[in-house]
Amino acid sequence: MTWYNSGDPIADSTAPAGPIADRWTTRKFEARLVNPANKRKKKIIIIGTGLAGGAAGATLGEQGYHVIQFCFQDSPRRAHSIAAQGGINAAKNYRNDGDSVHRLFYDTVKGGDYRSRESNVHRLAEISTQIIDQCVAQGVPFAREYGGLLDNRSFGGTQVSRTFYARGQTGQQLLLGAYQALLRQVDAGTVELHARHEMLDLIMADGVARGVVVRDLITGEIKSYTADAVVLASGGYSNVYFLSTNAMGSNVTASWRAHKHGAYFANPCFTQIHPTCIPVSGEHQSKLTLMSESLRNDGRVWVPQQAGDHREPRDIPEDERDYYLERIYPAFGNLVPRDIASRAAKNVCDEGRGVGPGGLGVYLDFADAIGRLGLDAVKAKYGNLFTMYERITGENPYERPMRIYPAVHYTMGGLWVDYDLRSTIPGLFVIGEANFSDHGANRLGASALMQGLADGYFVLPTTIGDYLARGLAGDVPDTAIAAAERRVTSMIGRLLSINGDRTVDSFHRELGHIMWEYCGMERTEEGLRKALDLIPALRAEFWERVTVPGSGDDLNQSLERAGRVADFLELAELMVIDALHRTESAGGHFRAESRTEDGEARRDDQNFSYVAAWEWNDSDEPPTLHREALNFEYVHPTTRSYK
Repeated sequence: MTWYNSGDPIADSTAPAGPIADRWTTRKFEARLVNPANKRKKKIIIIGTGLAGGAAGATLGEQGYHVIQFCFQDSPRRAHSIAAQGGINAAKNYRNDGDSVHRLFYDTVKGGDYRSRESNVHRLAEISTQIIDQCVAQGVPFAREYGGLLDNRSFGGTQVSRTFYARGQTGQQLLLGAYQALLRQVDAGTVELHARHEMLDLIMADGVARGVVVRDLITGEIKSYTADAVVLASGGYSNVYFLSTNAMGSNVTASWRAHKHGAYFANPCFTQIHPTCIPVSGEHQSKLTLMSESLRNDGRVWVPQQAGDHREPRDIPEDERDYYLERIYPAFGNLVPRDIASRAAKNVCDEGRGVGPGGLGVYLDFADAIGRLGLDAVKAKYGNLFTMYERITGENPYERPMRIYPAVHYTMGGLWVDYDLRSTIPGLFVIGEANFSDHGANRLGASALMQGLADGYFVLPTTIGDYLARGLAGDVPDTAIAAAERRVTSMIGRLLSINGDRTVDSFHRELGHIMWEYCGMERTEEGLRKALDLIPALRAEFWERVTVPGSGDDLNQSLERAGRVADFLELAELMVIDALHRTESAGGHFRAESRTEDGEARRDDQNFSYVAAWEWNDSDEPPTLHREALNFEYVHPTTRSYK
């Protein structure tokens, strides 16, 4: 069976040459400008109001563009960015501990297992310092140390303290800052905000993205909007696994509908498993809850030394505990990157040393920190996280160690973009987690917020101006709008007409089981091949047996979920194909056949040092793989060791 076709190579033609520290400055100078009077004539559509979308809308509105912005939540404040807890990275070096832009650049390339672009990552490291200044000016209440400087803490994959934070609510505070800036532009009339609207298709005219078709989720009305450019800031696709740390509404629909119009999808198999999640408690669950990586600053991870030891944790003496991260990785200890910590937790649980129901858990213990710092100090740093844990589990983490286990969290893959954040569709830009650009095969903790705000506040407002200054847009033909609306109404009508006997959630849950089992923390050729049999069969059954009650003429959450699950069923197959073709292990993509003698991931730089950019052909045709070669001038690939 042919899973995919090989296509022509793809290259990022917009990244400047020259010394890497000068490339972003060079690009900003070379970018064409739109004069203030013309900005008022330009329309930009933005899908999403999280950190990337909210920051972009606020900044482009401030610049004078006419922004039309959409979110499916009832308020931009409910974007999933608000759930981020631990912090945001920036190379300020307030601790004077050896940090720098170059070290953040190095840590990010290494943390991504050498599967990201150097130019993009260096730009991100440069902009990180500006983000903090911007957010402080907006009033974001970052924690401060005794001298008045903003405080920092450590996160996984680094040996410096560069993570700025606001207790365990960093995402919330940053999003509120962006939200206030966005609402200022709504009041000024430069941003036209539409909540409770979901993008269901792109409007294409002569191969260019010129607008979107949306559904009013309250009234069911189908509406079309046109613009000079479209920006997707719609987040990641972790909910393809059903159980993830993402908000239940998070989905891939905006990106996937764009993919089917010609936007290449890059590295879809690069998904991140977060090691610090509250374990699954039963089949009743619809999502999982993350405990911030910041807890690994002071919490120590351990399991009993002996398999089958079910004693209470406080009854297990120190010499009968295995602090396995500190033992295996003495240089980084509990702060190894997420992919490594997750696999280590899986390994000890597979040995029968896991704790809690089903043995799918490890302890995160704060007894040492409480003894060293005092109870009040620990409460001041982590109190809201401890409260959240106790409310969910009924256990007091000050007295009994937390139980944690890896779970699906973030997606490094996404729509392919060039240095300017342009997709392979002219006029379509993609920012934040919706694109693939900065994190390679594994994202370091506290870098998601950094990328979202960098793209929204600083990168897109420069690069989209270069595109708009070319004056390419004209009137959008009525036929293009009508064609897009027909695609949407046809899809809705098809879903409503099946009238089957299985719920949308039952299909989603089954898909999640397949993906976690065969394309989760550990992947094998046998398992991936099995998934390639199961997923198409499940998708065919979905279109024969799904039931979507109600109509499309009013509020219908079953209809919303059905459309999203239909897209997940197609995306899942591409993820498996990508994982099957990449026979190396890299970051969050761990192929059991490609490991070192001591069980670590083994990269294959000779054959897989590229971005896999996938082109959609047709539902009955295999996708086409386009390879973008990765070149390393400043951070040369080596064995990725945290020991």
